[in-house]
Amino acid sequence: MSLVARNALIALGITIVLVGTVAYSINYLNRARIAELSAIEDQLSIDTISLDTQFSLLEAAPCDSNASSTTLTSELADFGNRLSYAEGQLGSDDAQVIRLKEQYSLLEIRDYLLTRKIAEACGTKPVTVLYFYSNAGDCPDCDKAGYALSYLRNTYPALRVYSFDYNLDLGALRTLITVTKVRNSLPAFVINGKHSYGFTSLGDLEKQFPKGALATSTSVL
Repeated sequence: MSLVARNALIALGITIVLVGTVAYSINYLNRARIAELSAIEDQLSIDTISLDTQFSLLEAAPCDSNASSTTLTSELADFGNRLSYAEGQLGSDDAQVIRLKEQYSLLEIRDYLLTRKIAEACGTKPVTVLYFYSNAGDCPDCDKAGYALSYLRNTYPALRVYSFDYNLDLGALRTLITVTKVRNSLPAFVINGKHSYGFTSLGDLEKQFPKGALATSTSVL
């Protein structure tokens, strides 16, 4: 065998090994990714049942269980964080992500209604924010608005922030949008019943809150 032919065979062998290694690695990563996302979906399903049960318990005795509602809000926020991770992995158009987002939106609406019920029955004065965004590429400021609200929620644990994809095809969400009279001008905020549209800065967003509302929330700083 000539030197040229031998070198060609060696090069071919190396190429085959490299291609095989790459294919195996991709297959392994895909399997690991699917397993991870399945675990996330399973956990979110458990969280859904848990949250729904807690809603029922709080509705049965809203004033006696008022302190537990803060824990419920924290768990709902954790649910949202895990959903955001799944959306980042699969994309906002993935059927699995859309289904989970629908479940999460329903839980948020139920928590919002429960918060209003507790306020009316027990004389509490919660600070609530309904935040409407879009993933359709038509809201360049939505990401910044979302980060700002996450900062406020982490800084003031008593602040109740509910985030909704305005374009989600969900009957309950469409009804909420109609009832709260939110325009399709995103990002949109309903802060304790007051409407605000667009986002410029964290400071300007804070000015939209009722005077002293954030100061009365417990700060983690």
